[in-house]
Amino acid sequence: MDADSSSGLLFGVDRRVLALAVARMADAVGNSFLIIVLPLYVASEAVGGRVFGIPSSMVAGTVLALFGVASSLAQPLAGRFSDRLGRRKILVLVGLVAFGAINLTFAAATAYWHLFVLRILQGLAAAFTITASIAIVNEMSGPESRGGNMGVYNSFRLIGFGSGPLLASILLETGPFSFPGGLEVTGFEATFGVAGGTALLGALLVGWLVQDPEGTSPAPRRLALRVWDRSGQGWALDTIFALGLATFVMATCMALLSAIEPAVNTRLEQGPVLFSVEFVALIATLAAFQPVVGRASDRLGRKPFILIGLLGLVPTTVVQGLVGAPWEMITVRALQGVAGALVFAPALALAGDHTVRGQSGAQLSVLTVAFGLGIAMGQLTAGFFVQFGFVVPFAIGGGLAAAGAGLVLTQVEERERTAEAA
Repeated sequence: MDADSSSGLLFGVDRRVLALAVARMADAVGNSFLIIVLPLYVASEAVGGRVFGIPSSMVAGTVLALFGVASSLAQPLAGRFSDRLGRRKILVLVGLVAFGAINLTFAAATAYWHLFVLRILQGLAAAFTITASIAIVNEMSGPESRGGNMGVYNSFRLIGFGSGPLLASILLETGPFSFPGGLEVTGFEATFGVAGGTALLGALLVGWLVQDPEGTSPAPRRLALRVWDRSGQGWALDTIFALGLATFVMATCMALLSAIEPAVNTRLEQGPVLFSVEFVALIATLAAFQPVVGRASDRLGRKPFILIGLLGLVPTTVVQGLVGAPWEMITVRALQGVAGALVFAPALALAGDHTVRGQSGAQLSVLTVAFGLGIAMGQLTAGFFVQFGFVVPFAIGGGLAAAGAGLVLTQVEERERTAEAA
């Protein structure tokens, strides 16, 4: 997986990586709209259904989590398909177009089961985009630049993801909107329309700016994907699988807040705009620090950053369940973003260091699946356990982060970055 330097650099970043990052940033704006909008949509009169005594917070958590579950189940197959096909760009395009169309369809949903089905379809569409795009970045990178490239790619995507909630909350609070001809659009309909449009814009940018990495060819049928590493003495987890578990823990901690927006707003006596600021505070620091951390891991090694980040997630997660004012939540969420940045890009880069040529799609899907499942687990955990006390889900997240640090310390193997994985 030799990086092709002929494409040149822009601001120290491979131009092709930067192009894909900008395209995914546009898509991420619309995707993040739904994190803010769907819990409020569930609680509104626009959609309803029988919930069999399940609290509305659990319904909202389920609606949000279904995306991660469906996407995570499909990503290994999607990644393997892109490896066998030997083409990544076409799968990114198919996923983005389907995602945009589904976003528009939310405006017609009137029952909870409609939301469940649409979120599952969203997850299936996203599986192709996620696995193919991360494989492109990995295959365009050499070992001396992989951490920086992963950091830049994630940062642009997170900038889009972080700006979406602010835009969504503004649309919700300023709607409905009246247009010439007597057309009236509710705040919910406006957000679904913008979410669909940004995904389609992302598809146009990918089609225009992104090409498959040079030398990409169909992978062999044999798949080097494993849970255990039996190359040394005794039994240990495979490093990529262990990094997947660390990514799962990180995502779980970061997603606890999103499914319990009504409870957070009530506790902190705030509205959706302040909640979106709290949500974005984590995304902002995560995006700002990842390129720096990624480049540092190229020089200093990946494992120490991952370990420190997981340890930092312990207090920054638990304290979210104890704060009593919006500014306190904003501060601790920003600090949690810094901790997450220490984990995210170095973990992807270290997994990329260990991938086998031509199998990036399937092997890196271990981490992308773990991230999606972690988001779903965080949303489900918060939606269920918040009824036992506001601090309970955050205490659970802190415990998982401590366990994740122990896992990385004992099971993750650093790799010499002067040569690619065989």
